[in-house]
Amino acid sequence: MRNQKIIQKIINHIESILKYTNNVTYDEFRNNNMMVEACVFNLSQIGELANKLDKKYMIEYPDIPWFKMKGLRNRIVHDYEGVNLNLIWEIVCIDIKILREQLLKLID
Repeated sequence: MRNQKIIQKIINHIESILKYTNNVTYDEFRNNNMMVEACVFNLSQIGELANKLDKKYMIEYPDIPWFKMKGLRNRIVHDYEGVNLNLIWEIVCIDIKILREQLLKLID
C-alpha cells in the first residue's frame, strides 16, 4: 500500500509537468524560468519519491527506470547550474509520458 501511494504521488508530479508543458515549444520552455523551475522541481520530487520505494518493489518492475529517476534528482539537487535544458526537455517531451503509462499499470 505504501508503494502504491508513492507511485500515485509520482504520477501526480508527472501530470503537473505535462500540464505545464502542454503545447509548449522548446524555445518557449527555455525562455520561461518559472516553467523550467517548476518542471525541474517536479522531476526532482519524482526522484526523491522513487528513493522511498521498497527495493524489493523496484526489483519486481525492472523495466521502469527507477535508478535514472533517482540519478536525475541527484544531478538536479547537487548541480542545478549544470542541468542540461535539452536533456530536461527530452525527458519532459518523451520519457515522462512513457513513465506515466508504465506507472499507471502499477496502480490497483
